[in-house]
Amino acid sequence: MAGVALSSTAFGFKKNNFPLSFSTLGCPKWSFPDILDFAVENGYDGIEIRGLLGEMDLTKCPEFNSSEKITSTKKMMEDKKLRIINLGASAGLHHADPEKRKNNLDEARKFIDLAQKLDCPYIRVFPNNLPKDQDRNATIDLISQGLLELADFAKGSNVSVLMETHGDVIETNDLLHIMKNSENPQVGLVWDVVNVWSVTKESPAQVYEKLKRYIRHTHFKDGKFINGELHYVLLGQGEAPVLEAVKSLVQGNYEGFYSFEWEKMWHPDIEEPEIAIAQYPKQMKKYFKV
Repeated sequence: MAGVALSSTAFGFKKNNFPLSFSTLGCPKWSFPDILDFAVENGYDGIEIRGLLGEMDLTKCPEFNSSEKITSTKKMMEDKKLRIINLGASAGLHHADPEKRKNNLDEARKFIDLAQKLDCPYIRVFPNNLPKDQDRNATIDLISQGLLELADFAKGSNVSVLMETHGDVIETNDLLHIMKNSENPQVGLVWDVVNVWSVTKESPAQVYEKLKRYIRHTHFKDGKFINGELHYVLLGQGEAPVLEAVKSLVQGNYEGFYSFEWEKMWHPDIEEPEIAIAQYPKQMKKYFKV
């Protein structure tokens, strides 16, 4: 399983030819059973877990804090015919300070262990704003080293470590450099389409062509610029070239999930999850038909 894109067929999904998931970042006040019920009612295939009820360390959540609870949680998912596709860690790989670096890598290792127990194929890590008092190239290399350290820890498991296109690391040249320097079957990318486009304005078709061999998972959302600042809006109501990204993935035979990352946790004023998460599958299915 490790090192390859995981298709919906491999997971036994039958609801969508192009499997859909959403991140729990979009519904920070929902209980786990409510999340699963809403996913089923709205035709999702999987869940990406990025915090539950405000707790970002999943190993502390009641659903995952013991072997018995993990077994029960997996049974709930199985009964709902859903899959946990990704665990979103808060582990940043851009830190040079030894203590910060150790703490972040230790968090990622905890998430790898949990993902293995949950039969979840991916954990997400990220770089954020690169420290201005560090040499940029040295920081970029630190990120690659961190990915390789985590891949080594995950060796022998079915878990891959995916770096999200995030923060200051959204230029394709930087992303390619990191991926080439951390070449490993258990390392890949989460392509957050809007994170990249909103800064670089590079077309998704060009981004995909350069990065496609590394993309295992995707994040989608939409937004529009107001006075130079990006504001999140419902899918299809903004300026982001979402359709172009979807077409590139479909034409490139991408087999991973199309995951909705509605950042309600960080932006409480955006549309409520009951509306946004329900609307996403409807709009995506329109894109898949184009």
